[in-house]
Amino acid sequence: MKEVLSATFVLFLGMMSVPLKVSPQQIQEAPRKDYGKDPRLERLRRFFKKKNCPAHAFSETFLEAADLYSLDWRLLPSISFIESTGGKAFRNNNWFGWGIGPEKFPSVVAGIHWVGYRLGHSVLYKGKSLDTILKTYNPRVEYARKVKMVMQQIAPTA
Repeated sequence: MKEVLSATFVLFLGMMSVPLKVSPQQIQEAPRKDYGKDPRLERLRRFFKKKNCPAHAFSETFLEAADLYSLDWRLLPSISFIESTGGKAFRNNNWFGWGIGPEKFPSVVAGIHWVGYRLGHSVLYKGKSLDTILKTYNPRVEYARKVKMVMQQIAPTA
């Protein structure tokens, strides 16, 4: 019980530790790069289509968020796959199980950018190893292994 409370408190602090500089709506309206010829796009689409996940339609958004917030491009799609089976089972446009409640987002795009922004800028995550990021995100021992396994299925290396 103590570990659960500690993890919840750490999550709460992480949500509060980054000043809100932009809203999810502003993030999703940022100028967009053309990912049409990016080989990561086809890999990501292929993975989600093979698994019959709605997330294939948001592959460019996942790449955009990864690039904007300096994340491994496989991380956000992998977390979304573990948390909502790539958009098959979710509430409130939250494909990541993010927040206490869970958090509500105005759109799926806003949710992807919001979680990406937090993973890229929060003192709890920024500059940390993948294992530390995943342990902070979800302290269950099995969680990091599952996310990393999905990352390998998407592409063996970043």
